[in-house]
Order: sequence, then C-alpha cells, then structure tokens
Amino acid sequence: QVQLVESGGGLVQAGGSLSLSCAASGRTFSTYAMGWFRQAPGKEREFVAVIRWNGYSTYYADSVKGRFTISRDNAKKTVYLQMKSLKPEDTAVYYCAAGQDTSYSGSYYYQSPSKYDYWGPGTQVTVSS
Repeated sequence: QVQLVESGGGLVQAGGSLSLSCAASGRTFSTYAMGWFRQAPGKEREFVAVIRWNGYSTYYADSVKGRFTISRDNAKKTVYLQMKSLKPEDTAVYYCAAGQDTSYSGSYYYQSPSKYDYWGPGTQVTVSS
C-alpha cells in the first residue's frame, strides 16, 4: 500500500551536516506516522526519530536530540531528516519507515520497529573522523 525510497546518504566528515529524504507513494499516505531508523554493521536496528501526520508532533532518540531534525511535506508525501554535528557513531544505513498513526498513542510509542508496516531499502551515511 505504501512504497518508500530514501535518498541523500553519503560521506561526511565529523562535525558536518547531511540531509536525508524519504519519498512515499501509494494510497492514503496521510494515515501513517513516519519514522527514521538506522543500523550500523554488526548492530541491531535502532530508532532515530518519528513525526506524526496528525498533530505534527515529533519524538527523538536521546542520542540524536539537538542534532537531528525530522520534518515532512505532506503535499509532496516526503519526510526529511536533517542531521548536523555528525559523529562517527552516526555511521549506519538509515531507513525510512511508515506505520499506521494511532491518534491516542504518544509519539514515543513509535520508537519500536514493530509499530511500522513498511520500510524503505535504506541509504548509507558514513561519518569520517
């Protein structure tokens, strides 16, 4: 029902900035919350940020608070992740995900990968020292 594709990944030096985009296609996109996850080599996938389409609320992992900003353009069916002050530990494949937005749940609810139904193929972000 929803197809996702990420773009904007690449190589950046520590302290630099990078912006990712996730373009969505399909039916009834507005019913989904949109999240970003990342997975480094040898590590499990971890939550980064989520944005709700109803209410425009956001929630971030502690590791990226103050450095990353999630936003969306509903008309373009696109969600963004602006990353600044990047650290080597931010190196990972970044994934966009879509999950049905349950209005009575707080945005923190969407930090669990199990709340998402659709995933993009991922885009590599590498931060050099």
